[in-house]
Amino acid sequence: MPRMERVCPVDIPQHIIQRGNNKQQCFNADKDRKAYLFWIKKYSNKYCVEIHAWVLMDNHVHILCTPKQPFAISKMMQAIGRMYVQYFNYNYHRTGTLWEGRFKSCLIETSQYLLEVYRYIELNPVRAKIVDGPNEYSWSSYSNNALGTNSNIITPHEEYLSLGKSEDLRLTNYQMFLSAEISPEKVSEIRISVNKGLALGSKQFIDEIEMITNQRVSFQTQGRPWRANKI
Repeated sequence: MPRMERVCPVDIPQHIIQRGNNKQQCFNADKDRKAYLFWIKKYSNKYCVEIHAWVLMDNHVHILCTPKQPFAISKMMQAIGRMYVQYFNYNYHRTGTLWEGRFKSCLIETSQYLLEVYRYIELNPVRAKIVDGPNEYSWSSYSNNALGTNSNIITPHEEYLSLGKSEDLRLTNYQMFLSAEISPEKVSEIRISVNKGLALGSKQFIDEIEMITNQRVSFQTQGRPWRANKI
């Protein structure tokens, strides 16, 4: 069966997960993480993808981003994955695949869920019990979005910028937002959406995406096969 074409409308944010094959470790040292970030910067610029938040865990990666051109995210992730596997295999004297097939992704409704995904990504090391607070983990965008550290990777989303008219106010409000624990229901909703390639948002948002793309991005119930309404 042919793979379903990815749903990737321009200017709609996406949450991306890239996992190591069979949950194997894909970062063994800080130099590996630096190499991966180098290629994120290079190929996000090349293919016109704005990066808003990210975290590098030992065996997977989360990225929140917005494509500014058609198919930009697929091109970016393919280029990053190809270059990093070559680097990783050469440095660790190995061959074969590193990633668990294609990356997973979901579309995000900005007003309802975007900041929740920011928080979900940057609190990932806390939920994994690696650190007590996001400020203790070096390999995420928390220092950029919450502490104001300069970044040549991050492009703040308008929803993030709406947290305050000044940088100091935005940083304070964002820190307060991340200090509140994300609900288990929200965690589950975000996980299911990205793992199944669904849209994360209101029914109106999901209906609009399905109209635009002619693909299902909502939970499928048993019954007759789904078809988009003709426009």
